[in-house]
Amino acid sequence: MRAYFHDNEAGDQRDLHDSGRNVDPEYLEKLGVRYYSFSKLADVDKLASDRQYKNRDVITVSPEKMGDVYEDKIKMFYNEHLHEDEEIRYIREGQGFFDVRNEGDDWVRILLTKDDLIILPAGIYHRFTTDSNNYIVAMRLFKEEPKWTPLNRGPEVDNNPYRQGYLQSVSAIGAH
Repeated sequence: MRAYFHDNEAGDQRDLHDSGRNVDPEYLEKLGVRYYSFSKLADVDKLASDRQYKNRDVITVSPEKMGDVYEDKIKMFYNEHLHEDEEIRYIREGQGFFDVRNEGDDWVRILLTKDDLIILPAGIYHRFTTDSNNYIVAMRLFKEEPKWTPLNRGPEVDNNPYRQGYLQSVSAIGAH
């Protein structure tokens, strides 16, 4: 895992967009983002049990696997959104970027590679893209039935109770 501030320059979303300003894991924790490195599936199983994740699946994001819908899906994943559940991803192959909004509404880019596991809290604005290799395999973990319901950023979503709860939680731990 490597985290840094996004450079906000124009260009392909799959490029590094590295501003040169690194972010440490402690800062990510203040944003509510949890990071783990697990080389053994047993460690993932323990975390899943501890956090009461009951279901999982594996998704491959690549042009070969997704065919003609790949570019549209990558653009959809890159729309700024939040979820009303935690988003948990365990990278099995390839690599990609999760961008999360910080307290100043800046993008923090998180590069994830094999054996990286990330937990994004419910209510955090974020987006995802593969890197320029256009390939990632990730295990998705869920507390209940698998679902992926993005709520795209807008005035109504800004007032969503999960968004408001997220803002209160990061304020309480000192991200603001």
